[in-house]
Amino acid sequence: MKILIACGGTGGHINPALAIAGIIKQHQPDAEFLFVGTPDGMEATLIPAAGYAMEHVKVAGLQRSLSPSNFVRNVKAAGYLVTAGSHAKAIIKKFQPDLAIGTGGYAAGPVIRAAQQLGIPTAIHEQNAYPGVTNKLLAKRAKAVMMTFEAAKQYFPENTPVFVTGLPVRGSLTRCTREQAKAKLGFPEGMTILSFGGSQGAKCLNDIMPEIMDWHLHSDMQINHIHAYGKFGRDTFPQALQERGISDDRRMRVTEYIHDMDVCLAAADLVISRAGASTLSELEAVGRASVLIPYPTAAENHQYHNAMVLGKAGAAIVIEQKTLTADRLREAITDLCQHPEKRIAMGQRAGALFARDTDDRIWRILSDILNQH
Repeated sequence: MKILIACGGTGGHINPALAIAGIIKQHQPDAEFLFVGTPDGMEATLIPAAGYAMEHVKVAGLQRSLSPSNFVRNVKAAGYLVTAGSHAKAIIKKFQPDLAIGTGGYAAGPVIRAAQQLGIPTAIHEQNAYPGVTNKLLAKRAKAVMMTFEAAKQYFPENTPVFVTGLPVRGSLTRCTREQAKAKLGFPEGMTILSFGGSQGAKCLNDIMPEIMDWHLHSDMQINHIHAYGKFGRDTFPQALQERGISDDRRMRVTEYIHDMDVCLAAADLVISRAGASTLSELEAVGRASVLIPYPTAAENHQYHNAMVLGKAGAAIVIEQKTLTADRLREAITDLCQHPEKRIAMGQRAGALFARDTDDRIWRILSDILNQH
């Protein structure tokens, strides 16, 4: 069995692709995989590091805002688009897959489209509550459209073969209890907050968190705080803490990137983050209350739609970035700290949204396609 998987751009597209490959391997240990992505994206290092073969197709996204530099980028992107299809077809003809799966990212569009043109059965996984334009186009000829959120169904034509599978998450997330995780992190008693903005970091969170952390230290509330400032906060966030006189404290853990996210999520009583699909699925998996600040310039504003799935279920407080202030965040934290029953109820509602048989659902769909082929 040969499986081709096209993905890339961000961890939100790459991690589901790796998880789907893992699901297939559990059932078909001798399956052969080939990943296709861009040479400059995160996939170029993450996929080989996971032990999979990879081919590259040069693709770039179109910039929506007009500027001289973006004009140059768009010309390059248009040039890549012309050659991406033929390059993808060459890769597919050489590998001859039994199934091609797309999980999003720049490379997924031309690769899955090429597979469809060559008569290869295809399946796509849409992580977000509001589907991207590419996946809506690819869905017309796909054998299956797997989706994380029920809310995404309404954006596909009625005859589209859509299946709500949920988003596969790391099994290690559910192996550690809250008490075990807090002990492992060395935190004293009190509410634990986890805040992060992804591997790049979120400027709006990095701008506010020094003030929030300063408030924690000088308030009578017992609050532990883990914050990841990301790549773009590397030169500014530690300095901002230093300017406020915040040094090492047993209740604080500040780092650029969280390598033990399973432990940190398990320890958290409240999570403050962006609203990427993978993050939300992990919040559901561990059943945690959250304050979500959707990234406002994400394609089709999909993070807002993602966040509102939890918001409408009473599992999260959704604050749009344009209305985010330190006072607004402080108010939400204070309320959830003083009323633990509220955050416990929010966490329970998040857990109720999680599809615990996601792996089985995905395998059932993919094996049906393979058996038909």
